[in-house]
Amino acid sequence: MSADLTADLFATAPRVPLPERLRPQSLEEVVGQQHLLGPGKVLRVAAERQQLHSMILWGPPGVGKTTLARLLARSSGLPFISISAVLGGVKDIRDAVEQARLSGQALVFVDEVHRFNKAQQDAFLPHVESGLFVFIGATTENPSFEVNAALLSRARVHVLQALTEDEQLSLVARGAQAMGATIDGPSAQTLLAWADGDARRLLNGVEAVALAADSITPERVREVLGERQRRFDKGGDNFYDQLSAFHKSVRGSDPDAAIYWLVRMLDGGADGKTLSRRMLAIAAEDIGLADPRALQLAVAASETFERLGSPEGELALAEAALYLAVAPKSNAAYLALKAARAQVAADGALPVPWHLRNAPTRLMKELGAGAEYRYAHDEPEAFAAGQTYLPEALVGRQFYSPSPRGLEGRIAEKLERLRAANQESAIGRSSEAADR
Repeated sequence: MSADLTADLFATAPRVPLPERLRPQSLEEVVGQQHLLGPGKVLRVAAERQQLHSMILWGPPGVGKTTLARLLARSSGLPFISISAVLGGVKDIRDAVEQARLSGQALVFVDEVHRFNKAQQDAFLPHVESGLFVFIGATTENPSFEVNAALLSRARVHVLQALTEDEQLSLVARGAQAMGATIDGPSAQTLLAWADGDARRLLNGVEAVALAADSITPERVREVLGERQRRFDKGGDNFYDQLSAFHKSVRGSDPDAAIYWLVRMLDGGADGKTLSRRMLAIAAEDIGLADPRALQLAVAASETFERLGSPEGELALAEAALYLAVAPKSNAAYLALKAARAQVAADGALPVPWHLRNAPTRLMKELGAGAEYRYAHDEPEAFAAGQTYLPEALVGRQFYSPSPRGLEGRIAEKLERLRAANQESAIGRSSEAADR
C-alpha cells in the first residue's frame, strides 16, 4: 500500500473521542469514587481478591459507571458482556447466557437497567442465583423504585458520587495535556459550569474547544460550546431531589435557599405549574393557620402563572416562595387532620349526640333531637360554655393544638380561655347537681 493511500485512510478515519482515549485502564487511574475504590474500600478489596459480587451502580451521568464495570471485569479475569437496556431485550439476555456458559461465568453489565421492564429484569434472576452471571447494573434512577425487589435482593447497591470540583479540574488538565492545549483557571471554570458535573461531557467540551480555538478564553469556550447544559430530568430523581430541597428550604425558613432551588428548577425546564402546586401544598401543610395569607398568596401566584406563563409569571412564583419561606410555620392543621382520620378509622361511625341532631319532625322532637342545644349567638361572647360537640365517647379529646407562632399564637390563647370557661361551667353543673 502506498504512503499516500495510507495517509488518505488515516485522514478519513473517525477520530477517537477524547473521553474514550482517556478512559482509565486500571482502578488506580479512576478519578473520584474513592469511597468505593480507595485502599481497603469495598470494590477495591473485591477486585484485588477477585471476589466480585452482583451489584447496582447508582449515580448521576458521567461519573464512570461503565468504566468501573469494565475495570472490575478486567481485574476479575471474567469475560465482559455489555447489554444496553435502551436497545436490548430478552434475546440479548439469552445470548449472554450462551456466552457465559462457554466460559463458565461472565460479568454481565446492563447499562440503564431501570429501562428494562419487570419480565426482562426477572430473566436475570436464575443466572444471578446460580452464579453464572456476576451482574452489574448501572442506573441514574433510584433502584428502590426502578429495580425489581427480587433482583435488588441479589445485588448490593453502591452509590457513585458526583465528581468534586478538584476532580473535574484534574480531568480538564488531563484532557488539555492530551490535546496539547493550555486552559487557564477561568476557562476551566467555564467548562465545569457547562458540563454540569458530567465527566464525559466535560472532556468532550475540552476536545471541542481545543480543536476550535487557538487561544482558549472563557468567552471562546462559551462561543464554541453554546449555552451551558444542565443536568435535569423533569420526571426522574434529579427533579424530585431538587423539589424536596425546595420544600425543605421553605419549611426551614431560608428564603435564599428557597429562591435558589426555585430558580434551579425553572432554569432546568421544570413546569411552573408543578412548582405552584407544591407551594399550595407547603402553604397548607407547613404554614397553615399561623398565616392564612400564605395560602391566599400561593393561590394568587398559581393563577398569575396560569395567565402569564414563563418568564413573566415566574416573578409571581418567586414572590410566593419568598413569602412562604419567611412566614411563621405550623403543621398543627396537618396534624389535626391526621389525628382525626386516625380516630375515625379506629372508632368507626360513632353516633351524633342527640342535642346536636336536627328535629324537623314531631317524632324527632319527641325522641329528644335538638333538646338542650344552646344557640351560641345567644350566649355571652357567642360561646355556650359547657356545651359539647363531639360524640360522647370522645368528649375532651383534642385533635388541634395550635402552635405559638403567628396568628395561631392568638388562636391558642383564645382556645385556652374557652376551655377554662368550659371547665368553670362543668364545675358549676357539678355543684348544682350536688345541691340537688
